Amino acid sequence: MPSGLVALLDDVAGITKLAAASLDDIGAAAGKAGSKAAGVVVDDAAVTPRYVTGFTPDRELPIIWKIAKGSLRNKLVFLLPGAMLLSAFAPWAITPLLMLGGAYLAYEATEKILEAATGHGAHVADVPPDTPPGELEQEKVSGAIRTDFILSAEIMAIALADVAAQPLLTQAVVLALVGVAITVAVYGAVGLIVKMDDIGLHLAQRQAAASQALGRGLVIGMPVLMKALGIIGTAAMLWVGGGILVHGLEEFHLTPIPHFLHETAEAIGHASPVAGGAVAWVVNALGSALVGSVVGAAVIGLLYLIAAARGKTH
Repeated sequence: MPSGLVALLDDVAGITKLAAASLDDIGAAAGKAGSKAAGVVVDDAAVTPRYVTGFTPDRELPIIWKIAKGSLRNKLVFLLPGAMLLSAFAPWAITPLLMLGGAYLAYEATEKILEAATGHGAHVADVPPDTPPGELEQEKVSGAIRTDFILSAEIMAIALADVAAQPLLTQAVVLALVGVAITVAVYGAVGLIVKMDDIGLHLAQRQAAASQALGRGLVIGMPVLMKALGIIGTAAMLWVGGGILVHGLEEFHLTPIPHFLHETAEAIGHASPVAGGAVAWVVNALGSALVGSVVGAAVIGLLYLIAAARGKTH
């Protein structure tokens, strides 16, 4: 009997170790998959604050909370089951869909650069200026959730591609973890960003000189931060989108461009007297961004031709 109890305890210990190892693997996979979606995450964080522009301060956080709930619904209710069905029945479609998403990211980034260069910027969730506040808020939230769906689809596709070889249950858990973690991180950061000027004003009204200086710095620095986020997000979209396209070409054994980029990065990295690995990474990222910009420009040109054929060239 004692020996049976010892054997049982040994079995329980073994199962516990296996479970712990599985959780470690899932955590590592989720972290790795989430980090590959960094470009989309930065752009998401840069875009979302625009949706609360024009509202009173007391409505900013409730609007962000509505968008965050919509984002979770996008990821967990719609995209996660879709990703599982895709992985189970059409795994061959993951790379083409990922490349399609990469082309979309490249198009979005290239379009932003073109808008900045020409001064013709797009307006997020345009609505008539005389729209009642409640209806305006709903329109803004709906527009933000629609935009989030596209960005969330790309995040989930990137994560799915990274764990495609894992069992379906592991894939589902990893995608759920990535979806929840990224949503919390993005909208937590967005909430902090949109309230930063209010925090700055509050600090500026305090008696302490240090608090006043910090508060004024926050108020002055917010426009700079928003502009920097936009630039970083655009660059990250080009890099990530181009990188996805390059990796997809490699998956389909269309290797001239991937090999050229890799060999060029390695050669420049080896020739660098210091930080060769970092230099190689930067060169590879710039190459991916260049591929992204070419593809993005091609998509813009194609859309323009289609619009011209329909008589709509705006």
